[in-house]
Amino acid sequence: MIFLLKHTARIGSLLVFTTLACSGALAQNTERPDLEGIWTNASLTNLSRPRGVETLIVSAEEARLIAARTPIAGLEGGLDEGDGVNDLPTADGDDFGTRAYNNFWVDPGSNLALVKGEYRSSYLVDPGNGRVPRLEDPQYDFERRNFGSRYATGFGDARGPEAIPNAERCLLGFGNKAGPGMMGALYNNTYQFVQTEDYVMILVEMVHDARVIPIFDSPEQARIHRRPVALEQWFGDSVGWYENDELVVETVNINPLQLSQSSIPITKAGRITERFSRYADDEIFYQFRVEDNNIYSQPWTAELSFYATDGGLYEYACHEGNYALPGILAGARRLEREEALK
Repeated sequence: MIFLLKHTARIGSLLVFTTLACSGALAQNTERPDLEGIWTNASLTNLSRPRGVETLIVSAEEARLIAARTPIAGLEGGLDEGDGVNDLPTADGDDFGTRAYNNFWVDPGSNLALVKGEYRSSYLVDPGNGRVPRLEDPQYDFERRNFGSRYATGFGDARGPEAIPNAERCLLGFGNKAGPGMMGALYNNTYQFVQTEDYVMILVEMVHDARVIPIFDSPEQARIHRRPVALEQWFGDSVGWYENDELVVETVNINPLQLSQSSIPITKAGRITERFSRYADDEIFYQFRVEDNNIYSQPWTAELSFYATDGGLYEYACHEGNYALPGILAGARRLEREEALK
């Protein structure tokens, strides 16, 4: 109980401080798009274009064929019957973590992304080749961590809680769900958008991540009211304004721990600019642009759509210190003791 009271008091202090830091949010006078509602961005499209696919826009038949061979969780063959997805994994096998024992838990979508009535082979639209323009020798100023082997085999660094990926610790959802640069992943691809006069809140079904974005009258006003650089927040320091019937959100200063595990890394010098507009009654058109000369040879842009859904958001009952974490750490300590006795 004492821990809960202290934890609650700490959260309250942080909320008060955040409110004071953002108190410059201003009521918006410009016409704004109505983004309120429950939406989904589920699709089998990836950020980069698949090898062998030359065009961004494909026909409905081409989209079906590409979707059928799109890997799901690293498994070739996608959702086709008989692809082995339901096979039990072999202990210590290279595919231990990529074989789902039951497809019931996997819901990434059934086709490629449909954007303004067109099937897209990649989210990335610029550069035109559909490939992220990364520098051959990027000048990272943070530690880049890859958990691919851990995911596939079940084995990885477990020296302490901080060695475990953010998603496994329930700190953030995986797959860049909340962004900035919000993309679909294996499941829980639902979002709730709430607009007030001074804020836009985006609640993400995956881990119940929430982005609270203060809205200002102009980009100049938004940038003046940025939070202190010392506040390295999850999802970064996002500020927004309305422009030409779009919500524009500009983000900098993403938490380094998030950067090191993101599919869209940027350094302190970079920024991500998102644009939201209503294309149809049931569709939000979404675009994000990534700029960082330390990592990329040029700015690049991605597009996708959110579609209205009748379903609500499911509770994602994931919490830091979850039941798996003590077992992971205890198992690692046992392996260390056994190794020391050899």
